Amino acid sequence: MVTKSSRKSAETTEPAGLAALAKLADVSYGSLEHELRATITALEGQALRFETVIENVSQGICFFDRDERLILSNRRYAEIYRLAPEQLRPGLTLSEIVERRAAAGTAALATDAYLAMARSVNSDKSPRTWTAKLPDGRTIQIYNQSMPDGSWLATHEDITDLTANRQIVDERISLQALIDWVPNYLWVKDTQSRFIVVNSALATDSGRDNTADMIGLTDFDIHPPEVARKFRQVEQSVLESGQPLIDAEEFVVNASGTVKWLSSTKVPLRNAQNEIFGLVGIARDITARKQADVLRSGQANILEMIATSAPLENVLDSLMRLVESQLKGIFGSVLLLDKDGIHLRHGAAPSLAKAYMSAIDGSAIGPKTGSCGTAAYRREPVIVADILQDPLWEDYRDLAAPYGYRSCWSTPILSHQGVVLGVFAMYSMSVREPTEAETRLIEFTTHIAGIAIERKRAEDQIHFMANHDALTGLPNRALLEDRLSQAVLYAQRYNRWVAVVFIDLDNFKLVNDTLGHNAGDELLKTVASRLVGCVKATDTVVRVGGDEFVIVLFDQPTNVDVISETLQTIRDAIAEPVLVAEHRLRLTASIGIANYPKDGTSPDKLLANADAAKSRAKEFGRDNFQFYAPEFNSSAHEKFLLQGELRNALARSEFALLYQPQVDLRSGQILAVEALVRWNHPARGLVSPMMFIPTAEETGLIVPIGDWILHEACRQNKAWQRAGLPPVTVCVNVSARQFREKNLIDRVVNALKESGLEARYLELEVTESLIMQDFELAVATMNGLQGLGVQISIDDFGTGYSSLSALKTFPVQRLKIDKSFIDDLATDENDQAVTNAVISLGQKLNLRVLAEGVETDDQVAFLRKNNCDEMQGNYFSKPLSAGDIGKLIAKG
Repeated sequence: MVTKSSRKSAETTEPAGLAALAKLADVSYGSLEHELRATITALEGQALRFETVIENVSQGICFFDRDERLILSNRRYAEIYRLAPEQLRPGLTLSEIVERRAAAGTAALATDAYLAMARSVNSDKSPRTWTAKLPDGRTIQIYNQSMPDGSWLATHEDITDLTANRQIVDERISLQALIDWVPNYLWVKDTQSRFIVVNSALATDSGRDNTADMIGLTDFDIHPPEVARKFRQVEQSVLESGQPLIDAEEFVVNASGTVKWLSSTKVPLRNAQNEIFGLVGIARDITARKQADVLRSGQANILEMIATSAPLENVLDSLMRLVESQLKGIFGSVLLLDKDGIHLRHGAAPSLAKAYMSAIDGSAIGPKTGSCGTAAYRREPVIVADILQDPLWEDYRDLAAPYGYRSCWSTPILSHQGVVLGVFAMYSMSVREPTEAETRLIEFTTHIAGIAIERKRAEDQIHFMANHDALTGLPNRALLEDRLSQAVLYAQRYNRWVAVVFIDLDNFKLVNDTLGHNAGDELLKTVASRLVGCVKATDTVVRVGGDEFVIVLFDQPTNVDVISETLQTIRDAIAEPVLVAEHRLRLTASIGIANYPKDGTSPDKLLANADAAKSRAKEFGRDNFQFYAPEFNSSAHEKFLLQGELRNALARSEFALLYQPQVDLRSGQILAVEALVRWNHPARGLVSPMMFIPTAEETGLIVPIGDWILHEACRQNKAWQRAGLPPVTVCVNVSARQFREKNLIDRVVNALKESGLEARYLELEVTESLIMQDFELAVATMNGLQGLGVQISIDDFGTGYSSLSALKTFPVQRLKIDKSFIDDLATDENDQAVTNAVISLGQKLNLRVLAEGVETDDQVAFLRKNNCDEMQGNYFSKPLSAGDIGKLIAKG
């Protein structure tokens, strides 16, 4: 187990990917919610318009089925017969309604007589108008329309007062007018699929001026043959089976060329003999919903592609196709800003002409370079409604004209820090500006494209950093083995030498101690540049750490004199004066050389022997180079001095633990304490963990040291409980070396058993990078620990690069936000965004979130405002001894 300070020195901070993905989660969720609410509002509005039409007709309206049961009626119908609207519920029989009218004193005839008359009227299939004299003296005019299936529709009008101007007569709604109010397609067909009744919505979209023009036509007169055949097959199935088709999705292109998705219901019509003589259909336009479904599905697919690190070109291609699926006559394109910051390179354009994309690939950005180049230059959207007329396209319109591209709307793709990453463009064949819907889609697309591009850049940077030194940009130890292995294989094949040169700058620590680390860093970068300049492009210069470099001289002749000349060139380059912090410095170096095959045939052996030769050069007074000789390895004993002291420290009980409290941000209650190790060296006093933990990890001594920390932390926590203090959780860091131990779970069980501490009062802290080293092993180990009842937390969260899909599978209870995000929390918007995202992520995953390194009131205020659960840092208490922590716990 290790302290945070030691791990932070070894881990690479990369919050940008997480921040971007978290923002993505918020933006994507908002977009989906907006689309859903818009769809619901449209449907509610449509229903309200239909209801408003029925309710505002001046006549009473009622609709009965063939069994004389009420299907619907409006409020006016109830008012005419002095009934409350709730007395006329759908499903009531005509007989029951007549009885209720009789009870209200508004029945024109006795129940049996009225029913007999009504049935007689309905038996006549032609429309009938008749009047009824009510007992209260009013006269009601009734218009009755029978339907082929035995149902009927009737309007009831109070015509008692004939003295007023009867404008209401002009308002009387006919059956055709009623169905024309319906915005959906409504039609009736006979058994030959010929239209008998059609409403105006269907007639208009079919390219007919009047509904009468549709009568007698079939789908073959309206749609392409393949579509018409499909409709015919479906309707014949309904007619033959007698079973209705409910909410089937159908695809049509109307007379104006607009693509529409319909939800269609088709029901067979029957006569009094129960014979099917046709069908009635209604189709609702669901194009907006289908587009929303496609957009939602496409968004999810693209986000998954980003999260799973799909190739950027595939992500951008899918994004362009998604945009084009939402709009008519639009072609999407993404151009990426080159590393030189001057030229735009092809990113994705699945529907644009390949010749056109080739022609503009590599075009420069500037104040008058078409829509895309100008947008990147201005860092703002550029809308060109007419390519052939706009002066921005003066030098480029001849490229676009042959393909019919007339308008182009370009928007710069910006990083979360405002850096131009590329340009998204929409092309249209017509002269126009974007609609409001297209503008919204542009905003969505540029945002998603920005996330994808940033993610790719972050991955490239992480890959580079994994194989290169962050300070000098040189290859690091991880890449050294590969380069050296390749050099050895080449030398074996062609009987050549490989020289491994190990360089240690003499007295470099003095520069850091006197001029500061910034000066030391500048010096290292200068030396790195000079070393690269001394060797061939096929050679490799590596920074292996601190002030040490390794050079692999590739394809060397079997002549030591040639190698010596190269070494002297390297020494001279290093010795050239360097101006740093207004000081003129002159460096020397201790250099060791091992040659393949004489001094070793494997990369490890060559490196070890070159290192031994370098140590020999130091023994000879520095500022020289030494070729390897076997006796040099005897000097390696000094590397074991610290290892021996660490072993003695364990045996002599020189280690001690301090504890720092972790408190609830709302109540201030101490919930847990973190155990932090210190070394009480007999000669050097209190030694910081930064001085010995790296050596402990390198040598493997971290395992017994970590085991001691685990046992001591559990013992002390149990001691506090036995003293009657309120129970708290003790948190112990687990190192990568310790986590890989196969018996880690057994060690934890042993520590709990010896101390008597319940597992729920122990929490083990692991880092993101530790988990991702071997994901499957990490999850299995964490599941095993969780099975004991031990809690798991992710320490320094945000500094690693775990994926969100992986995070949700981790059996953890807490996320600890790394101190690097808390230090400037009050002023740095990026740190605020990352911190807020981690808090939100933790809440959505039902994890508690703790902020590390909290020291100021402003930090506490921000964390409380954003509902962070817990904090740790000097704001509440610095690390304390077990006795002092006990007093704090006792105070509550």
